[in-house]
Amino acid sequence: MAKKVRRKLEEEEGAAFEFPPFDEKAFAQKEFEMTYALLTATMITMLMGVLSWALSVVGLYWYVVFPLGLVILIASPFLIRLVRSKSSIYTKGDWTGLLALEFFGWLALWFVLQNLSPHAI
Repeated sequence: MAKKVRRKLEEEEGAAFEFPPFDEKAFAQKEFEMTYALLTATMITMLMGVLSWALSVVGLYWYVVFPLGLVILIASPFLIRLVRSKSSIYTKGDWTGLLALEFFGWLALWFVLQNLSPHAI
C-alpha cells in the first residue's frame, strides 16, 4: 500500500509545470497598443475636465455637470474602439484601468480648474 502511494507522489512530481515560450513580438505589440489607448484616454480625460469646468463657469450646477461627465465616461470605451482597431486585445483589467484613469483624472482636472478660476473666488 505504501509503495503505491509513493509511486503516485513520484508520478505527480514528474509532471511539473512548464512555462510557455515567451512571445516578445506579441508582448511588444500589446504594450504599444496600450500606450496608444492610454494617450487616447488621456485626451478624453482632458476634454472632459475642460468641458466640465466650462459648464460650471457658465452657471450649471455640479449635479447637472457630473452626470454629463459620467455619460461621456461610459461612452469612452466605444470611442476608443472606434479609434483603435486593435482594441479587441484589451483585457477587462486594461479597460478597468483606462476607465479609472479617466474618472479620477477628470475629477482632478475639473476641481483644479474650478479652484483656479476667478469665479471661485
